[in-house]
Amino acid sequence: MDLFTSDNRDRDESGGGRTRPLADRVRPDTLDEIFGQDHLLASDKLLRRAIEADRLSSIILYGPPGTGKTTLAEAIARTTQRRFEQVSGVMANVATLRKILEGARELRRMRGRETILFIDEIHRFNKAQQDVLLPYVEKGDVTLIGATTHNPFFFINSPLTSRSQIFQLRPLDTGTMGQVLERAIHHPEGLGPLRIELQDDAREHLCSICEGDARRALNALEIAALTTPAGEDGVRRLDRGVIEDSVQKKAVVYDHDEDEHYDTISAFIKSVRGSDPHAAVYWLAKMLYAGEDPRFIARRLIILASEDIGNADPHGLPLAVASLNAVDFVGMPEARIILSQATTYLATAPKSNAAYRAIEEAGRDVEQGNTLPVPDHLRDTHYRGARELGHEGYKYAHDYEGHFVDQEYVPTSKIYYRPSREGREAEIRARMLEWHRARKKTPRKDEPSR
Repeated sequence: MDLFTSDNRDRDESGGGRTRPLADRVRPDTLDEIFGQDHLLASDKLLRRAIEADRLSSIILYGPPGTGKTTLAEAIARTTQRRFEQVSGVMANVATLRKILEGARELRRMRGRETILFIDEIHRFNKAQQDVLLPYVEKGDVTLIGATTHNPFFFINSPLTSRSQIFQLRPLDTGTMGQVLERAIHHPEGLGPLRIELQDDAREHLCSICEGDARRALNALEIAALTTPAGEDGVRRLDRGVIEDSVQKKAVVYDHDEDEHYDTISAFIKSVRGSDPHAAVYWLAKMLYAGEDPRFIARRLIILASEDIGNADPHGLPLAVASLNAVDFVGMPEARIILSQATTYLATAPKSNAAYRAIEEAGRDVEQGNTLPVPDHLRDTHYRGARELGHEGYKYAHDYEGHFVDQEYVPTSKIYYRPSREGREAEIRARMLEWHRARKKTPRKDEPSR
């Protein structure tokens, strides 16, 4: 598609005369008309300077839906007067891609005209599709602009990301979103002919609930405008109730196998670990609202109960395990209550990662080859000939006062478990100190001390 040969942007391509969506009709044409991305498009920013000097190399635009990735790509093509070809990462196959790329190469060779190839949802391309692009990008036959809502370092091949500059677009804040709505209301190709009056509380609600997604806000505004009859003075007045009906339930950005999923569960776990039950419950609510498997959440809480709480509150682990069983037994929506109880308990529990650090350190020693022999007095004696091999001398701890006896259990003085002073581990720490005294040894500096 050549962006500059379209002579009727507000009509669909079928020729049926149906008006295109509001978000498309009022799409900005120039860089100056794009709101909310000043960190990229202010006059002194690298991307803006590269575009205006027509020195743009291949780029990847990364950001949430409705932040203007497609709009920016089209504005770049208009500013640089380059031919514009657009494909979808969902629809385009290798054959289609090769045809476009060869056409761009030939146009550049014969007429010296540059082509921008815009690939929406480039993260949907498989490895073969991404590999097809490489030689054309390397030789400059096309300037690639990829758009993705997913972290390109995770979902796009490294050979392609290494040949592209990555720019992250930000969600629009409420002030910027208000500018977008006002522009659409007064735009001659937008809602200007309908004479719309958007009340202040309705505007505030729409700007807030759409959370930086301009496309979602414009779609809701258009529905509200088209379904609200004009008053006697010809003005369509949109109040908060009309806007609430138009927006309906929020579709949370949350793909179960992609980076928003991992970012949210990461925020959830870190909030519990950081002892913030309020933040933890918020992220829990977001995951459940978006349809996350509650069993996945419960399993992560079980891991956390040992890794981040451990013996500081030994009740944490059985509670987390019980929450998984209860979630399985009860199911949603009531399972959310069980997960909330487990989350808030673990978030407010005393914290210790001593058990986690102990197994990590011991594991590294074993992995690095520091394997130690089992002392003779600890070896198995339940077979004939064990004594002849010297497997004797073991002292049965329960035969001694305090159920403790001083003997060697591993031939090293290295310390792995260092209980904290938090919760029940403070008691464990004190008990270990008593055992040290019973061995008539002064605790080493890396052992628990008062």
